[in-house]
Amino acid sequence: MRVFRVVATAVGGTGRFLWDFLVGDTPEIFVAVCVTLAGVALISRHHHSSLGGWVLLVAAFLILSASVTKAIRTSTRK
Repeated sequence: MRVFRVVATAVGGTGRFLWDFLVGDTPEIFVAVCVTLAGVALISRHHHSSLGGWVLLVAAFLILSASVTKAIRTSTRK
């Protein structure tokens, strides 16, 4: 039973760390990145890798712009 508790504690701690590291304070950015990567994977799977690269570039710019805009809005409210 002690081994099970140690393993469960380790798995739970790792899960909490990954959630905080990947999602953090902005889950919408995490979701946007996941959707973008899934879309690029689908586009690239159909032999349009150059289009996938452009989609990734544009999506990264839009996600970064949204993140900076949100940060500016929250900093001016304080």
